[in-house]
Amino acid sequence: MKEPLDDFSLVAGGPLYRFWRRARLLKPPLDLLIFRIVVTTLLAWLPLIALAFVSGNALKGVPVPFLFDLDAHVRFLIALPLLIAAELFVHRRLRAIVRQFADRGIVAPEEREKFQNIVDSTLRLRDSVIAELLMIVLIWTLGHSIWERRTSLGVATWYASREGDNIHYTLAGYWYAFGSIPIFQFLLLRWYYRLAIWWRFLWKASHLDLKLIPTHPDKAGGLGFLGDSAYAFAPVLAAHTVLFAGIIANRVWHEAASLPEFKLEIAGILACLLSLAFAPLTAFASTLLKTKRIGLEEFGKFSQ
Repeated sequence: MKEPLDDFSLVAGGPLYRFWRRARLLKPPLDLLIFRIVVTTLLAWLPLIALAFVSGNALKGVPVPFLFDLDAHVRFLIALPLLIAAELFVHRRLRAIVRQFADRGIVAPEEREKFQNIVDSTLRLRDSVIAELLMIVLIWTLGHSIWERRTSLGVATWYASREGDNIHYTLAGYWYAFGSIPIFQFLLLRWYYRLAIWWRFLWKASHLDLKLIPTHPDKAGGLGFLGDSAYAFAPVLAAHTVLFAGIIANRVWHEAASLPEFKLEIAGILACLLSLAFAPLTAFASTLLKTKRIGLEEFGKFSQ
């Protein structure tokens, strides 16, 4: 039987992955990373500066010219490249982690087929066309509304001016609102979907008959290697912190807000990011408690 680690990857698949392959922006599994980052970043950012200069809003003309919009530059020149670069990071780390289930004999031989089925179902979800189509629909409906109401500035900018609840986009603003922002939101949503798939994979694996050792030196029954999965998503978390820092900096600089006004938002963001990284590991909490209880009982009998 084929080993589950042979083709496991949380990121090397899906409609966008296949599009990148056809567009020669990717060689399997995830080569041409720098080229892919440069092309995507230029597609999202370069038209904005060109159209802003054409409109005369790049350096002056509005309270917030393009070159002084911290959010736009941080979003597309730092956060977006991090989201793309994270794919290679996650691919290598999680592949090695899944390999440990087989290499360490944690999955009982009679459970290997079930484990393979879990891996196969994870890959099918990763490759889902329907999932990415739903992301696109969500971006063009709820995503656009959230960006307009929550993250866009309330003063006249290089991309739009407001009259009450109405927004009037500039030439660069149309590309920003209906091109660049959707590209970024799509990459972000794909990561949320992948995190959900990873959570499901761990939850399913935790219900198998695992050969855990109560006295294992990693103090996690032999599952200590799963802690590395939180570090695998570090670039994704970094992209979030950079993005929110840019949004807050824009408010402070251009709307005269003070940093303490955002203390609740900062605390909430920190809690959410830590949950994204570490909450999936709680799937093994009951399994580890059971292992500890059995270990204490057996060691107590042995001691007696």
